Amino acid sequence: MRPLFPKRHHAILVPLLAIALWVGWGFGSHSVRAGGPALRVATSVCEAHELRALKTEDPDLAVEIPPEFDIPWPTREACLSHSAAEDPATPGPVQPIQFSHKHHAGLYEIDCQYCHSGVDRSPVAGLPSVELCMGCHAQFPSSYDEFEGIRTLKQHWERREPIEWIQIHRLPEYVQFPHLAHVLAGFDCVQCHGVVKEMDKIYLVPDTQWWPWQLPTKKLEMGWCVDCHRKNDATQDCYACHY
Repeated sequence: MRPLFPKRHHAILVPLLAIALWVGWGFGSHSVRAGGPALRVATSVCEAHELRALKTEDPDLAVEIPPEFDIPWPTREACLSHSAAEDPATPGPVQPIQFSHKHHAGLYEIDCQYCHSGVDRSPVAGLPSVELCMGCHAQFPSSYDEFEGIRTLKQHWERREPIEWIQIHRLPEYVQFPHLAHVLAGFDCVQCHGVVKEMDKIYLVPDTQWWPWQLPTKKLEMGWCVDCHRKNDATQDCYACHY
């Protein structure tokens, strides 16, 4: 068989192949350093936060953060919350806007009634308007536009469109649940909604109550509500909940 390269070329090819193997076939690449680890370059503020965290764990890690991403906003906590809120693996549905209650109600301790203003004066708790959300986020630097959720919020504001949230806690149309009556009676939100300030996405927290004869009833089922009324000496009249 005829050799691929004539012997007279071996003196040139062998050194070239040795050099290529030594640099890891990195010709023309800016992500590989000869004799060192791969250089990781941040392409966003959130990625810059993560590279700093990785660098802390591994000082030998080669990282580069361009000046436009070497800024504090959005914070790493905001990046993590936004990521968790859009992750299908996080309990709960992915909402039109990646809003994390853990970030807002947990980290920043925003009171529930600031956004759900009708909870103590109306049968329904109400949802925050786009205007209310923008009242805060209009003050934030433009670097937050890195988040898809913020871009979506601003698009709704520009178009004067409400946000079509996915409803989580839903009762049949023939059942009435007045929030104000329960809140004024001293019930805490967590009794029905769970520890919201620890949730990146809201979901129906499972809960099963057992009647004295060991009949199970799940959250938002009729027996679950009746059991709560019995334990708190509240009315069990049918017309209290049914039209």
